[in-house]
Amino acid sequence: MDRSLEQATMRRVAWRLVPFICLLYFIAFIDRVNIGFAALTMNKDLGFSSAVFGFGAGVFFFGYFLFEVPSNIILDKVGARLWIARVMITWGLISGAFAFVKGEYSFYALRFLLGAAEAGFFPGIILYLSYWFPARYRAGVVSLFMAAAPISVVLGSPISSALLGMDGVLGLHGWQWMFLVEAAPAVVLGIVVLFYMTDRPEKAKWLSDEQRAWLVTEMNAERSAKQTAAKHSVMAGLADIRVLALALIYFGTSAGLYTLGIWAPQIIKSFGLSTMAVGFLNGVPPTLAIVAMILWARHSDRTGERTWHVVIACLVASLGLLLAGGAASAVAVIAALSLVNIGISAAKPPLWAMPTMFLSGPAAAVGIATINSIGNLGGFVGPWAIGWIKDRTGSFTGGLIFVAGLLVLSAVVTLIVARAGRRGGTADAVAH
Repeated sequence: MDRSLEQATMRRVAWRLVPFICLLYFIAFIDRVNIGFAALTMNKDLGFSSAVFGFGAGVFFFGYFLFEVPSNIILDKVGARLWIARVMITWGLISGAFAFVKGEYSFYALRFLLGAAEAGFFPGIILYLSYWFPARYRAGVVSLFMAAAPISVVLGSPISSALLGMDGVLGLHGWQWMFLVEAAPAVVLGIVVLFYMTDRPEKAKWLSDEQRAWLVTEMNAERSAKQTAAKHSVMAGLADIRVLALALIYFGTSAGLYTLGIWAPQIIKSFGLSTMAVGFLNGVPPTLAIVAMILWARHSDRTGERTWHVVIACLVASLGLLLAGGAASAVAVIAALSLVNIGISAAKPPLWAMPTMFLSGPAAAVGIATINSIGNLGGFVGPWAIGWIKDRTGSFTGGLIFVAGLLVLSAVVTLIVARAGRRGGTADAVAH
């Protein structure tokens, strides 16, 4: 009876929450990386060099870094419904304001403000999922949520390309139309969040009384089981060495992710393709990554193993970057970028399953935000390094090799954390 009740409850929760939060992340990721397509024409219109564009693309993560932890603490206190709505509405308004960028300094300022506005969304959703899904479901659910990022590239690439084709309509450049049109859904969905999201299982009127009672009991039991082993205070989330190690691992994966999101359109276009062709080809690698990520996460959940699922995925992504740096044709570069997409996407769900295994309560809110804020600085370093190196060498190769090295470092740190966990008797908390 309990098993059938569990299956019915988790199916109901998954169908209620996962598609909606996937849609939110889909919009978030489009607004975060659509400058990669805007750059195909905006850089020339505004006179941006590769270094200026790379720095502006990456400065987003400074705002993100500064406001991430405070934002997640507030979410834990006021609830996801109110805070996620606030996050989405403000980032939507700022994203639309990119249509009125006049030069490099307004570009830098808006990217910083966009990062500050969006801070707390991703780790807030990771924390939110930990309220609703027992640990044995978490990597699989996170993989479905995170599939929205590659899906946004698959669907967003041709849409962005088409919007760039509106150049001259009502006196606006195509990239201005792209920012305005793609910002609107964030504001609309931010309002929808206020009426659709439910903060905790206790308030879920859309569950039957029996289902709600089972889920509340299950989640309370999981929290109680962690009372002796897990850390709960805000300082515990900030000071735990495992949090800092996971942040370093995430740094490399973020450098790879935003190298793809921001530079892949220009890397593909360098082979002489049209903007529309770039839009469609840019969607091929993330399409493959979606399938790989979900299957890899399910395997991680089924086996209970996390370490090697992160390590292997990081090494695959690193290999793909090295191959992309030496690619001699559009077909070769798409194949290489497919490996990068698969590796980076597959690494993230098992990585994000780790922190809530040894942190709970305020410590989980702070720990997840700390991992995400520090780790996402890789989203500045990767794109900035590629732009800086390209300006000096005329090629993407050196920057791609640099980011590949960061992913190898992520793999090495993951192994060190696992070994330290076994030696300290905490392997179950981190490595498995």
